[in-house]
Amino acid sequence: MKGRAAAVAAVALLALAGCAGPAASSSDTATGSSSAESSGSGKLTGTVTVFAAASLTDVFTALGDQLMADNPDLEVRFNFAGSSALATQLTQGAPADVFASADEAQMAKEKDAGLAVDPTVFAQNSLMLAVPPGNPARIAPPQAAGIPGLADLVPADLTLAVCAPEVPCGAAAAKVLDSAGLNGAPDTYEDDVRAVLTKVELGEVDAGLVYVSDVHAAGDKVLAFAFRESSLAVNRYPLSVLTDAPNPAAARAFVDLVLSDAGQQVLRHAGFQEP
Repeated sequence: MKGRAAAVAAVALLALAGCAGPAASSSDTATGSSSAESSGSGKLTGTVTVFAAASLTDVFTALGDQLMADNPDLEVRFNFAGSSALATQLTQGAPADVFASADEAQMAKEKDAGLAVDPTVFAQNSLMLAVPPGNPARIAPPQAAGIPGLADLVPADLTLAVCAPEVPCGAAAAKVLDSAGLNGAPDTYEDDVRAVLTKVELGEVDAGLVYVSDVHAAGDKVLAFAFRESSLAVNRYPLSVLTDAPNPAAARAFVDLVLSDAGQQVLRHAGFQEP
C-alpha cells in the first residue's frame, strides 16, 4: 500500500508542481449596484457587481479586495455560481457590471442578447480527479510511466460526483467521461464545481471531477490525479463589461485588473492556465 500511496502522490505533484493557490475568502452575493461617479481624486466610488463562475471564487475575491484597497470608496460585490445559472439571471434582467464565464458558450448567450460586447478570454482551466484526504477508495494509477487514462483511475464501484451537464464543468466532464468510455460513471450531479469539491472534501463521494484551480484552492483537503483525457476538454474563460453596467468605470477597472500582468500572475498561482 505504501507503493500505491507514493504513486498517487507522484501523480498529484506532477500535475500541481510550481503553483500555490490563494487563501480562500468569503464574498457577498450581488444584491444590486449603486451609482458610479469618480471622486475628485480620481478614485472609483459606488458599487461594482461581478457575476463570475464558481471556480473563480478565490482568485476574484482576492482581486476584488485589491481593487477596494486601491479605491476605499468602492465596494466590489460578487455573485459566484454556475455560469449557466448566471447567464440566465443576466438575460432575465439581473443588474450587474461584469460577467466572467467558465466557457465561451455561456458568454456567447450574453453577447447574442446584446448584454456583453467584445468579451476577452483571460484564462483556461482543465479537469482533475479529486479524492478525499487519505484516499479511502484506494484509487491508484497503474505502475506504468506517464499520465494514466481516466478509466485506469475510476473503478466500477466508485462513487463519482460531477457538475450538471448544462454547467461548463459538467460539459467538460461529459466530454472526458465519454472519451474514456465512462458515460454511466457519475452518481451525482451538482450545480457548480464548488459543490462537487465540497462533496469530495467532506468524503460524501469517493471522487469528483473538478478544475485544477479548485484543487489548488482546496489545498490538503483533497488529493488529486491528472489524467490523459483532460486535454480534450480545456475550458476558456471570457469576461466582459456588460452593456448596461450601472458602474461602467469600476467595471472597466476590474476587467483591466484581471487582464493586467498582476492579475494574470494571481490567476497562474491559483492554477489557471494562460489564455
